[in-house]
Amino acid sequence: MTATQRPKLLCAADIAHIPEVAALLEKHFEVEYSPATTEALQQHLPRADAYFATLGVCLTADLLENAPRLKVLTTPSTGTDHLDLRAAAEHNVAVLCLKNDRELLDRITATAELTWALLLACARHMRAATEAATRGEWARDVYRGHQLAYKTFGILGCGRLGSIVAQYANAFRMKVIAYDPNVDDAPGVEMVSFDELLRRSDVFSIHIHLNEQTLGLIDRDALAKMKPGAILLNTSRGAIVDEKAMIDALESGHLAAAGVDVIDGEWLEDLSDHPVISYARSHENLVVTPHIGGVTYESQSMAFQAAAEKLVDFFADTRSK
Repeated sequence: MTATQRPKLLCAADIAHIPEVAALLEKHFEVEYSPATTEALQQHLPRADAYFATLGVCLTADLLENAPRLKVLTTPSTGTDHLDLRAAAEHNVAVLCLKNDRELLDRITATAELTWALLLACARHMRAATEAATRGEWARDVYRGHQLAYKTFGILGCGRLGSIVAQYANAFRMKVIAYDPNVDDAPGVEMVSFDELLRRSDVFSIHIHLNEQTLGLIDRDALAKMKPGAILLNTSRGAIVDEKAMIDALESGHLAAAGVDVIDGEWLEDLSDHPVISYARSHENLVVTPHIGGVTYESQSMAFQAAAEKLVDFFADTRSK
């Protein structure tokens, strides 16, 4: 590639609704747009110098093995479990993400807002109640729920999203407790141990990154320590929770309800038989959304713009060396 040639960029992210991001990329790169499928990446990635990732498909070691030109990839997310980071390092592919962009991320509240929507849906039986109402069944007492005020809201991970959710819980007059080994104190939050968080929480909300230490952290033993009748919320990553144990706890009634925006293996193409989705089809105490926490026009505009700018800066820095 000569100094006058533009790098070839493969973009698998849907940016059609953000024309300013498309314009920025097309100004600096020769852009090829790709569907978010493994087959499409297999076909197009080998001729790309850069890759704009989507959460809809996992970038595997096999894909990276067949991408000899690839120098860098960017993802408009804080999480990177859809990327094989070890394989990227082995192939000298730089990985750009938003994990440390705190000033930007403090302005993106969409996932925290969805956390609260899932909680209200669980506490007030919104799935069943709305379906009944559309059938003309006005059975108010059948869908008796719980108010949130004066209950204990537990937060696993009191970083950016956890602290925003804590503010919402305070506004709802809830007692807020949290466990985070990296945070000593937070406004309006009582910091507690992990075991105490499990035991005391009426609502248990997960806001940590998925890594080797957090994989399966909320296992059968952790769920057993939770207060009977608690509500579990997960807008982080599905693999943090032992999903079979969660389903068993829901079925037994130990968990009153769960609201999840993420499932383990969500990049698989056929999810109809996924255990979480199968359970939710026949049980109203599990509310599932398709990883839409960060999917708003406002949040994606900011995140995708930042990810695009990181790519532009990467090649600008490379040329200046």
